[in-house]
Amino acid sequence: MKLVPLMKIHVLVASPFDIGDTTHGKRLVANITGGAFEGNRLTGTVCSSGADWIVIDSENLGHIDVRIVLQTNDGAHIYVHYTGFLEYNDKFVTAALSGGETKIGDSYFLSQLRFETGAEKYKWLNRVLGVGEGRVYPGGIEYQVYEQAHD
Repeated sequence: MKLVPLMKIHVLVASPFDIGDTTHGKRLVANITGGAFEGNRLTGTVCSSGADWIVIDSENLGHIDVRIVLQTNDGAHIYVHYTGFLEYNDKFVTAALSGGETKIGDSYFLSQLRFETGAEKYKWLNRVLGVGEGRVYPGGIEYQVYEQAHD
């Protein structure tokens, strides 16, 4: 498998709503309030239109389910849906609660991204499967996203 850097995304996240312990685990919902992204072929802002519907299981593994909209610098809109895993270990929890940051690899924090757009210039994204690795930074989450390239 060949991974090619696609972009870095900074997602600003509001304090989550604590839905409580459900049959699936502890449910949190965190609204996305903005952000930015940058890569060789993509640059722009994260719209304040999405959220993360996360469930934390009995082993402190978060099952993330995020939907966001990106707006490129030339005005195109790209819908992004990603799911994955986030380990709620001491480094992650301390950074998240204190407004601090972690490094990539401090926590098991991986995601799979799918893209949808009707913008002609970016339709190539409709066939991209992205993989991302995340970390906490003050006010949000940063993902380094890679495209699974095919030869």
